[in-house]
Amino acid sequence: MRVTLAEDSTLLREGLVRLLAEEGHEVVAAVGDGEALLEALAADQPDVVVLDVRMPPTHTDEGLRAALEIRRRWPGIGVLVLSQYVEKRYATELITSDTTGVGYLLKDRVAQVEEFLTALQRVGDGGAAFDPEVVRQLLARTSHTDPLRRLTPREREVLDQMAQGHTNAAIAEKLFVSQSAVEKHVNSIFDKLDLTHTSGYSRRVLAVLRYLGS
Repeated sequence: MRVTLAEDSTLLREGLVRLLAEEGHEVVAAVGDGEALLEALAADQPDVVVLDVRMPPTHTDEGLRAALEIRRRWPGIGVLVLSQYVEKRYATELITSDTTGVGYLLKDRVAQVEEFLTALQRVGDGGAAFDPEVVRQLLARTSHTDPLRRLTPREREVLDQMAQGHTNAAIAEKLFVSQSAVEKHVNSIFDKLDLTHTSGYSRRVLAVLRYLGS
């Protein structure tokens, strides 16, 4: 897989370059700010971009604004945000626009290298990868809305797992219920949230995250 990195911490950036190379990925470019990232992408488009949220010059939300620009200009490039922060405004805009090839992980919660590499591969393959804490904060952002109040506690648990990108089989295993029970909960969730019926992994996540950003 061809990867471009945008991370202002030189130590972390070089560590990621070495890790990805050891795993057989090609690092197309490794830069330290959003402007340099867009310039690198204009010259050569990779399969996936891994970027931080806060980068120079203001160290606020340059990375997410760059991510939105990437989705607009190069929609075929996967975007994996790797950050210490959940920047809710732009994060919601990013993941509700289209969850085909998008992810958001928190640096402090990536417990194992394999977890990061699995998420990277999932995003590169056009799937979604979201840290549970990111999902929790975005769910909290919309918990006051009437549609979400319609959900039972179990449906909220299923919704949380769906928004992380898990399949029905994975949700059943995590919640210790049958897959048919999960399917019933999923159908009920879409009915209660007035969401159009969709099929397929990323389409389902897209519907859930569009609701979270409403």
